[in-house]
Amino acid sequence: MKEALKKRFLDALKEYHSLGIVDQIDYQKSYLYSIITHSTAIEGSTVTEIENQLLFDEGITAKGRSLQEQMMNLDLKAAYERSMRWAHQHADFSVEMLKELSAIVMKNTGVSYNTAQGSFDASKGDLRLVGVTAGIGGRSYMNYQKVPAKLAELCKRLNEYRQTLLQSTDIIEQYLLSFDAHYQLVTIHPWVDGNGRMSRLVMNHLQYEFGLVPVKIVKEDKAEYIQALIDSREQESLEPFREFMMEEHIRNISKEIEEFKKSQSDDPINVVSDPINVVSDPIKQKLYQAIAQDGTLNYADYAAQIGVSEATVKRRLGDLKKEGIIIRVGSNKTGHWEIK
Repeated sequence: MKEALKKRFLDALKEYHSLGIVDQIDYQKSYLYSIITHSTAIEGSTVTEIENQLLFDEGITAKGRSLQEQMMNLDLKAAYERSMRWAHQHADFSVEMLKELSAIVMKNTGVSYNTAQGSFDASKGDLRLVGVTAGIGGRSYMNYQKVPAKLAELCKRLNEYRQTLLQSTDIIEQYLLSFDAHYQLVTIHPWVDGNGRMSRLVMNHLQYEFGLVPVKIVKEDKAEYIQALIDSREQESLEPFREFMMEEHIRNISKEIEEFKKSQSDDPINVVSDPINVVSDPIKQKLYQAIAQDGTLNYADYAAQIGVSEATVKRRLGDLKKEGIIIRVGSNKTGHWEIK
């Protein structure tokens, strides 16, 4: 992994903590609600963060939202609450623990299946007894007969590394273990449904246990998130997914830092007019500077220049465009970028 990425990751976290963002009233609760909202949104839920807050705190259901998607959010909240208790107790992972968490995740949306291999119930956390594929035309996940043993192996590895890292101050390694656990669990794909939610939950479980700022994968980045999983699988390497997760965390906490600084401003009139000074994301800053020097380069050229992936460049260019900082002049093929 690139040392520059690790440094940006640590620098973002350092600033995040130095501002005291995590010490705000109800921060932990609102951050958890946001994690839940985005996790279910990746699976198709349309419930918003505000709607979830009303649902979770006051029992007020959202108009126009289906009962199933609201139950999906309530179930995931219950699963996170159970998971966080175990994380606080430093409970070891086990197949039974994961099945119990899955049963909570799927309590009101899981169904039972009758197959030639036997019956199983997703709402009870039962492991699958059928083959599954990664969408239409996707590759098949491992044979269901291998799942119990592979899941037990994963739990054993996690418990071994956890014990070492609980005694460590290496934040990077702690985060990497959580990212790897996510990737490995979704690769095993133990259940017919809920694997994505469970994989993100287990990742966050480890982050809570280590006292880290949990990573939130926002729904807007769903395509890049899925592509990172595919890239790691096809390349048989954890690096593509690890790098995506670090970039995602940097981007999301940078947004929180920016919003927090705005909220703390005593003088709403004192607004910096230079776009480069209002971009808190270091990648955006570098990209802005690169465009100011030469707006004719392609994704690969900008990626090489600032040391990130082409996908990251494409996403940040889209952000800068939406924010009205840059514009595209001409076609996508022959045009160029300009600073507004």
